[in-house]
Amino acid sequence: MGISVNGVDITDERIQAELAWHQQAANPLGESVHEVVLRTLLLQETERLGVIGKTEDDRIEALFAREVAVPEPDMESCLRFYTANLERFAPSPLVEARHILFQVTPNAPLALLRETAGAVFDELRRDPDRFGELAVRYSNCPSGAQGGSLGQLSRGQCVPEFEQVLFRLAEGQFAPRPVESRFGLHIVQVTRRIDGAPWPFELVRQRIADHLSSSSWQRALHQYLRLLAGRAAIEGIELDGAATPLVQ
Repeated sequence: MGISVNGVDITDERIQAELAWHQQAANPLGESVHEVVLRTLLLQETERLGVIGKTEDDRIEALFAREVAVPEPDMESCLRFYTANLERFAPSPLVEARHILFQVTPNAPLALLRETAGAVFDELRRDPDRFGELAVRYSNCPSGAQGGSLGQLSRGQCVPEFEQVLFRLAEGQFAPRPVESRFGLHIVQVTRRIDGAPWPFELVRQRIADHLSSSSWQRALHQYLRLLAGRAAIEGIELDGAATPLVQ
């Protein structure tokens, strides 16, 4: 069975033409079909409501402007968002850290590394002052010669799986277990942390307002697309209006 929207067939030629825009997608064909179906539905709605425009995109934008309206966020909403998300409005923290790396190699199976890392970690929990000594003995990182010191770090300087844990740690805190990364297993401790003070509310108020407005509009638009899809006669495909490049 072919694909149709309110009795209008979706041709292979239209899907093929759309496909060029979705080559980087996880499912290029699926996204192309979805996009053509949704665009057809929206253009049909512009005809039903008499929405005009020079191009198809203009007509769709005019339809959205007419049918999808959200109020501007007020000061109270912006301030509430700011207060609940202070970490988003502060400079990235700086940390000084040290680690002991147990590197994965053909001669060091992961099970053995985990066992060794666990034993060293247990020793450090009993006696943290031995960190430098044990880094020199066990670490497969050049930093081991400096007691495992990685110096001062900011976000973006480490691999994501390591950084994700590192910047959650308070000053003096060890990661609760050896951290697994593409390099191996790390025993890691933050020795110093410098958190930047949040920027003043007035400085970021417009940015917050824009974010809240965009989020509200996206939610309203997705609801509108689902409403259109729900009352249309669409055959040959399950249409989810919330997952389209048209509304990204």
